Amino acid sequence: MIYTVTCNPSLDYRMELDALKPGETNRVQRVALTAGGKGLNVSIVLDHLGMKTTALGFAAGFVGEEIEQCMAQSGCRCHFVHLPEGCSRINVKLRSGDATTELNAPGPPISAEALGELTRQLEALQPGDTLVLAGSIPPTMPKTIYADWMARLADRDAALVVDATGNTLRQALPHRPFLIKPNHHELGELFDVTIDSREKAAVYGKKLQEMGARNALVSMSGEGAVLCTADGTVLVQEAAKGTVINDVGAGDSMIAGFLAGWNRTGDYREALHFGAAAGAASAFSPGLAERAEIEAVKSQLPPPQVMA
Repeated sequence: MIYTVTCNPSLDYRMELDALKPGETNRVQRVALTAGGKGLNVSIVLDHLGMKTTALGFAAGFVGEEIEQCMAQSGCRCHFVHLPEGCSRINVKLRSGDATTELNAPGPPISAEALGELTRQLEALQPGDTLVLAGSIPPTMPKTIYADWMARLADRDAALVVDATGNTLRQALPHRPFLIKPNHHELGELFDVTIDSREKAAVYGKKLQEMGARNALVSMSGEGAVLCTADGTVLVQEAAKGTVINDVGAGDSMIAGFLAGWNRTGDYREALHFGAAAGAASAFSPGLAERAEIEAVKSQLPPPQVMA
């Protein structure tokens, strides 16, 4: 089973308009209401690809109920810890022209009791399970929580995937995550360098492996992606060609596609190929890509090559 954890899920209210005029009344052309959060996005895309997951996290108030309903409508199984106080957040995404303005609200406080309940859920992982820890950590939770959970799960023989930034990612590395997926900006920030080529991405991806990561997948927007694999190979994936409509969730879709490809084949090339196709398909779509859209992009996308 694949489990995803989203500590601070949201209800995303997406609005599209021709031009955003601050201080004036703006008429919106299109709206959509969806469950949001990096782990939830991974679960949704995996479900689109025919792989069942369980989404874990916290939900509070009527917004939390709506998030659960949205996930159920997407075909995803949830097992959220329900918080007795507060309300899950609503995030507003305003798209005008080629620009997206995001208004992200704070989430509810996480009590020690609720955190303990989620931790007990994670301790039920079985050998062969996959756990995706994705996104930011709410301010009412320990900043080391990802690393703490990974330490607790060290003997579970589960594949741990971490999609986080800064110190949260750095703290996770000694616990040997199966996969990490920084983009080239996030990778550069870790080492205070500019990652402006695939060669540099490979150099610093290998440094992440030296720090503990087994596989380091670096997404590079128009430059495609670089994967440093546990067997010592460096694979390069060209970027798909298309018009970016919505880049929210593209990185999460890449993780979902990678896991789907890996679980089906155990082949790094196929995993990277599928991951790149899923990420691009979501970027080319108004929402998270469906399976047919991912397959269509993959059919046009050259397979990964070994870096010379």
